[in-house]
Order: sequence, then C-alpha cells, then structure tokens
Amino acid sequence: MASHSASISPNKRFLIFFDFDETIVDETSDDVVVEAAPGQHLPGWLKDTYRPGRYNEYMQRVLAYLAEQGVTESDLRCIMEKIPASPGMLTLFQFLRTRPAHDFEVVLVSDANTFFVDAWLRRAGVRQLFHRIFTNPATFNKNGRLVLRPFHSHECQRCPDNMCKQVVVRDYVARRTQERGRPYQRIFYVGDGANDFCPALSLGPRDVAFPRRDFPMHRLITETHEAMPGEFKAVTVPWVSGEDVIMRLRKLVAE
Repeated sequence: MASHSASISPNKRFLIFFDFDETIVDETSDDVVVEAAPGQHLPGWLKDTYRPGRYNEYMQRVLAYLAEQGVTESDLRCIMEKIPASPGMLTLFQFLRTRPAHDFEVVLVSDANTFFVDAWLRRAGVRQLFHRIFTNPATFNKNGRLVLRPFHSHECQRCPDNMCKQVVVRDYVARRTQERGRPYQRIFYVGDGANDFCPALSLGPRDVAFPRRDFPMHRLITETHEAMPGEFKAVTVPWVSGEDVIMRLRKLVAE
C-alpha cells in the first residue's frame, strides 16, 4: 500500500513521520475493533492469551475470533471509519497539503495494520498526503478473515517483536538520503507512545520530536533528559492539538 520512494520528488526539504493510533486518530484502532465483538467485549479466555511484547500475535487471535463470530470486512471498515481524528490533526494535514510541493515528504509508521490505517485515511480524504506507509500487513483470506502478519523481525530490546520503528526510520532516512544525494534540512516525528520514543532517539539536534503531551513518549523523553542528559538529541515540542505542531512548523519552514 506504499508508493515506491523512487517516485518521490528528490527536492523535499523536510521529512515528517507520523504515528497512527492516538496520534492521527484519537483512539487505538486495535481497541476500537473490539466493538465488533458480540456484546462489544472479548471473552476472558481470549484476553488471557496476551503476552508482553507479542501483541501482534494476540491481535491475530482477536481477528480470527471476530471472523468466527461473523464479523465481516464491511463491519470492520465501518468501525475504523468512525474513529475520531485527534484534535487539530486534520488541520495539520491541510497545512501540509497546502505547502509548496518541495516542502514536506510525509511518512506514516504504525504498529496497527494496513487495513485499519488505509480504511481510516481514505474515509478522512488524506491517503494521498502520505508518500510511504509502514505498518503490519493485513489481508482478507478467502473465508473473509483479516489475516495479520508481523512487519519485520529485529533485535531491539525496547520494542515489541513485530516492529521497531527506529529500524524503520533509520533505514528509510538512509535510503532516501542516498537516493536524493543529500540529507533533509530537518526531520520531524509526531507520536504519542512508548514505541514512538525509540525512533525519536535517532533524531539529531536540528530535528524535532513532537510527543503528545503527558503520553508515554513525552514522559520517556522527560525521564531521559533527567537521567541521561544529552542522550536524547532532538528538540522536543509537546502537542495537545495538531495546531501546536503547525505553529512550530510555520517558524521552521520560514527559516
């Protein structure tokens, strides 16, 4: 579902990454999908199968259970489309869309899945804004079940087994820098969760991390500044609304 990076203009000044759950949308899609279950809750035996670091495997079982209960592709799409955007996020997307073509390369990195992400973005009318989307692959099989697979494997001790966003971000930045023949002026990362802290660690002192205020990413950055000064290099700009992000981006693009 991701366009090939070779087709992206090499002239973009800035690269901006977005998380999806509780960043672009104001809820967690994996939690919302439970609304499709009988009585809008999962049985205890299923919830008890969750193991730390293996959430992707757990969601594979949840999706299998939903299919067994007669939940269809249309049901899942309808639920995803109803998730509200985070405050000011659609305004932020409009800002990015109306900037000159050489300003922003926009990338999404999510531990959700291709179906959930694509359903929401298309309903919101913002799918075309994203040059690349990195998330766990999910496709419907011949029985109508949404089959979820891990994005990759990695050796990071900080992240869940199926996705380390820092690996994704580092690899993408390295490949695009080589394709472009030069680095970006600045890199931005907009997120909220603990798994957004890891990729933000790879940002440099000219880059900006936008953690959602008082969410895990923000707390981890604050704790790191206190415990290991200099370890987290990026400028930190907490956000409550997407308009907080716009305010900082306006200043930076004008420099």
